[in-house]
Amino acid sequence: MTELPRIISVDDHVIEPAHLFETWLPKKYRDRGPKPLTAGIGELAYVGGKYQITMDPKGPPTDWWIYEDLKFPYKRNIAAVGFDRDEMTLEGITRAEMRRGCWDPVERLKDMDANHVEGSLCFPTFPRFCGQTFAEAHDKEVALACVRAYNDWMVEEWCGDSGGRLIPLCLIPLWDIGLAVAEIRRNAARGVKAVTFSEIPTHLGLPSIHSGYWDPFFAVCQETGTVVNMHIGSSSQMPAASPDAPPAVQAALSFNNAMASMMDFLFSGVLVKFPRLKLAYSEGQMGWIPYALERADDVWEEHRAWGGVRDLIPEPPSTYYYRQIFCCFFRDKHGVASIDVVGRDNATFETDYPHVDSTFPHTKEVALDHVEGLDDETVYKLMRGNAIRMLDLDLDRDLDHLGNRDHLGARDTLSSRDKADR
Repeated sequence: MTELPRIISVDDHVIEPAHLFETWLPKKYRDRGPKPLTAGIGELAYVGGKYQITMDPKGPPTDWWIYEDLKFPYKRNIAAVGFDRDEMTLEGITRAEMRRGCWDPVERLKDMDANHVEGSLCFPTFPRFCGQTFAEAHDKEVALACVRAYNDWMVEEWCGDSGGRLIPLCLIPLWDIGLAVAEIRRNAARGVKAVTFSEIPTHLGLPSIHSGYWDPFFAVCQETGTVVNMHIGSSSQMPAASPDAPPAVQAALSFNNAMASMMDFLFSGVLVKFPRLKLAYSEGQMGWIPYALERADDVWEEHRAWGGVRDLIPEPPSTYYYRQIFCCFFRDKHGVASIDVVGRDNATFETDYPHVDSTFPHTKEVALDHVEGLDDETVYKLMRGNAIRMLDLDLDRDLDHLGNRDHLGARDTLSSRDKADR
């Protein structure tokens, strides 16, 4: 391998700019929509796997969103790039203290260039990983307007002038399947190929994927080629062994929800019913996948009669994984060592910018350390090729393995800024 291909990261994050809803939410909803505020933050407590957060006028200045009865602060661990490792704490932070690439798309592109990254798919922060903030809101009319405003901002402002390098990832109104289908169609019409969804919807009080409730959503995603992206924590619940365990236990177990979600899908019949639907697991790493597939196939072979899947799942579950599911990694040498079982066509790469786990600005070195000894074709697939195929990006499929192009293809969008003023 003469040079590492330019990376397409399928899991990064964006800190929403303070003007987002003032600019993109229609005027009639702005008084009831999210509002930015800078105020002091009190001591953060971590109890039973959840953070307890208070405002304190005497506390360190922090940027917040105020929305209905929610007070949402930004913390250093989610805007950690630029800080020393021991400074990546749960303390509050303002946008002025963050590296500007956290929320400014022009500066993000510069950081991507410095980090050997060509393309980036970014998950939300204030809306939470799959839009739980709006799903939990009382006024669903305003919440729907917020979902649409976020998506318009994501497509047209965050991604719009990036030459396609910033890849749109949109939300759906989780509380209404009809509205969710409509939002997928609205965004697909302007070239969006990715939506974020909950890894375990029942943890959010929503119907399970076994119920059939989500079938219209899966059907429209299949029809439009929209990838269903599920980030660890997108069920608002992270694994923890004990209620008084430190957050480090939660961090070490974070892949567990991805594993549970994948088993749910493999035995649900969803992938049988929708054979072109694509699922992507974000930030779950991949070293656990070989045994998970082995166990799933063993259960199917030995226990399918009493296990309720004899007539539901006609082939070994691993069949559907290799056909329709993508994983991603950034620190997982065990997964790379097992790449033949994980799937050379199933694994993608991420940088997790700007979170505490991010490999920025050393992503090239981290990636090279992981792919040492792999053939050029596999390295190309892991660093960018599988992401191009997964997201149907407008890139030459025969692009040389050096990945020298400066930009992804430009993406046409429809303007919504004028609609926000109606």
